[in-house]
Amino acid sequence: MAEETQKPEAAAAAAPADEVVVEKPEVTEKEPPPPAPEPEPEPEAPEKPAAAVVEEKEAEVEAVEVKKPKVVKKETKITQSVSFKEETNIVGELPESQKKALEELKQLIQEALNKHEFTAPPPSPTPPPKQEEKPVAEEKKEEEKKEEKEEEKPAAETSEEPKVETEGKSEASEKVETEEKSEASEKVETETPAPVEVKEEEKTPPPAEAPTETVVVTEVVEKVTAVDDDGAKTVEAIEESVVAVSAPPPAEKQEEEASASKEAETAPPSEEPKEAEVPPPPPEEVSIWGIPLLADERSDVILLKFLRARDFKVKDAFTMIKNTARWRKEFGIEGLLDEELGHELEKVVFMHGFDKEGHPVCYNVYGEFQNKELYQNAFADEEKRSKFLRWRIQFLEKSIRKLDFSPSGICTIVQVNDLKNSPGPGKKELRQATNQALNLLQDNYPEFVAKQVFINVPWWYRAFNMMISPFLTQRTKSKFVFAGPAKSAETLFRYIAPEQVPVQYGGLSREGEQEFTVADAVTEVTIKPSTKHTVEFPITEKCNLVWELRVVGWDVNYGAEFVPSAEDGYTVIVSKTRKVTTADEAVISDSFKTGDPGKVVLTVDNQTSKKKKLLYRSKTKPYSD
Repeated sequence: MAEETQKPEAAAAAAPADEVVVEKPEVTEKEPPPPAPEPEPEPEAPEKPAAAVVEEKEAEVEAVEVKKPKVVKKETKITQSVSFKEETNIVGELPESQKKALEELKQLIQEALNKHEFTAPPPSPTPPPKQEEKPVAEEKKEEEKKEEKEEEKPAAETSEEPKVETEGKSEASEKVETEEKSEASEKVETETPAPVEVKEEEKTPPPAEAPTETVVVTEVVEKVTAVDDDGAKTVEAIEESVVAVSAPPPAEKQEEEASASKEAETAPPSEEPKEAEVPPPPPEEVSIWGIPLLADERSDVILLKFLRARDFKVKDAFTMIKNTARWRKEFGIEGLLDEELGHELEKVVFMHGFDKEGHPVCYNVYGEFQNKELYQNAFADEEKRSKFLRWRIQFLEKSIRKLDFSPSGICTIVQVNDLKNSPGPGKKELRQATNQALNLLQDNYPEFVAKQVFINVPWWYRAFNMMISPFLTQRTKSKFVFAGPAKSAETLFRYIAPEQVPVQYGGLSREGEQEFTVADAVTEVTIKPSTKHTVEFPITEKCNLVWELRVVGWDVNYGAEFVPSAEDGYTVIVSKTRKVTTADEAVISDSFKTGDPGKVVLTVDNQTSKKKKLLYRSKTKPYSD
């Protein structure tokens, strides 16, 4: 705050008059009352009033600047408070806004399941132009019909002889049309046709002309018959021309309707009844990680993951779910679970133990890729990188299937990333595979990481993280923990109990049959520099005492002895005092059998100038001669 207030003061000292003018609109915008423009004439006064005005303006600016960082602080507090620990998957405990978002998302999913949108391919942009093409095609057909009709009329006008006949008889035909309509039918039955005129008209056009001329002949016949009252042939010609040009008579309409109904009965009925008879398909069933999207409380837990990944924006979360469902189908997740992809990468990624809150812990050991053969087998070409990606997704899927998706269960994982001897960003193939895997995990596995712990972090990774940090959300950054080589074990112990941490990372958990298990708790002690620390195990009965201990980083002196309770007893040296380094052994396991009461005393002498972390545990077994 001091820095922010000093900046306007320094600026005011440099150019007081300018600042008065510039800062006025900022104050007047936030304070619209009329007194704002009043200070304008004050700069005309001597320097003293101007300084007073500057001071007033500075005070106002300070008040505004003081408020701004307060708002920022409130925002940061909110983002930091929304951590994984404080979130709940119990719907009844959610805020009202989140409950509403969850219900809206369920409705969208139900509608999509009813329409089979999850299995259907995504809509393509082609349908809109297709809809526009249909009316265009119909318009073209109508235009073609009109053009054909217009072509027929001028074709009749091209022949000169028909023109003369029609022009001479057009006036008479108009007068007789009304009178001869009623008599046309009777003459068809009694009178014979007059072939003379028809023959003359048939002779006039050349026989080898185009079929359009035949149409002209029929039209001419129509006009002649209207005047000369020809017989049945001319009437038939009239009927044919009417069919080609105008609407058919009622009798023909009935015939056409009957034929159309027959055609409709032959082809279309086969489809329409089926659509009417077949009921709509049932809603599709879509499951993710073995849990249906809309089933029970476990489904709500999954939907909340997608909502949190999209800041409870319902439409964005719905789109993410649809994309995830389609990707899982395309990638073949269900079949991937049963594939045999080898065991070469078991030391690269493995699950081991749980953290203090019950989350399973996954270890990613990048230093294993220093093995050139392993590196080539995993990233040499695109095919091998694809196989590595499938193996990584398969491993994650199997781990997720073991989670508890009940509202009060554990449905997230703690990731421990060991960067010791990591190949670094210089390895192009590893970088490509890592980026590809990260993109898939971010898009299709939301909110599955409770904590990201990076240990044995080299200097270059810290610089890299500082560059990408501005692009990460506060929620994501709150899950990141970084520790250098000297603090790696201590950092792990903050989140994971030592009995759950593998030996190679400073803990006491070892593979195979051991005297102790994860159920046997470990005691942690910090030994100050240049001090000795003793551990006593009392013995009250005949037994076999077993213990194990380690000092993270060792470089201390260790010894053990038995001190009997009897005054006349003598001390027994169990383990002679010796210096232990990290190269000697990771864990010291020892035991002592006795039938006398007393105590076993362990001594750890830290002669270095650094603090040391001591871990130990013990138990007794029955002892018989």
